[in-house]
Amino acid sequence: MMKRTERLIKITTLLQGRRGAVTADYIAQECEVSVRTIYRDIQELMRSGVPISGEAGVGYILDAGYHLPPLSFDIEEIESLVLGMAMVCNWTDDRMGRSARSALDKIKNALPAPSLEKLHGTALFSFQSAIHVPWTVDFSALRLAIREKYKIEIDYVDERKQTSVRTVRPLAMIFLGPIWLLCGWCELRRDFRNFRIDRIQELQILTDRFRDEPGKGLNDYRNGVHCDELGK
Repeated sequence: MMKRTERLIKITTLLQGRRGAVTADYIAQECEVSVRTIYRDIQELMRSGVPISGEAGVGYILDAGYHLPPLSFDIEEIESLVLGMAMVCNWTDDRMGRSARSALDKIKNALPAPSLEKLHGTALFSFQSAIHVPWTVDFSALRLAIREKYKIEIDYVDERKQTSVRTVRPLAMIFLGPIWLLCGWCELRRDFRNFRIDRIQELQILTDRFRDEPGKGLNDYRNGVHCDELGK
């Protein structure tokens, strides 16, 4: 079981960078303890000067200006980082792979010697599989369009080999190995659609930007049942 000091650090980490309140139920699940224990831990953090606001039954928020000092990682966290970097390198594009390697290098430079030794001893690997499905569109351009909320126009070929031109509000990319899906609001169908990026023949990022509208945003997509369509 996690020691209390480790748990207090994890609670602070869970609250850090969150836009909204985090419930005690969620924190308890992540720390594998009771909600009552989390209530006591939150009170202890507040007494020690950590700027947490909120209350039981509503949730807790950490002041955005508060930051923990750099932390060491335990072995499972290190293995997760190394494996995640390897998977990013093998299942995205070169640009994102370089970013993943750069991030891991920064982490290595900040690790104390014992943690660095554990990192070098990690025996978890990821290699590109023979079932890898290639694509021709710019993976990083899609990520940019999602991040900056640019509409895109795509020439798409569906599973029946029928082609169409779609204007899409790109919302997210989902990896369902070995396939990547682009999910978005399709202005032709006036509904959410999933597009396999290996079936996108042409991609153009438009100058039009979009704002989230009720019924058309990522949260609305998550609340619906769309992931099982696999870009049909």
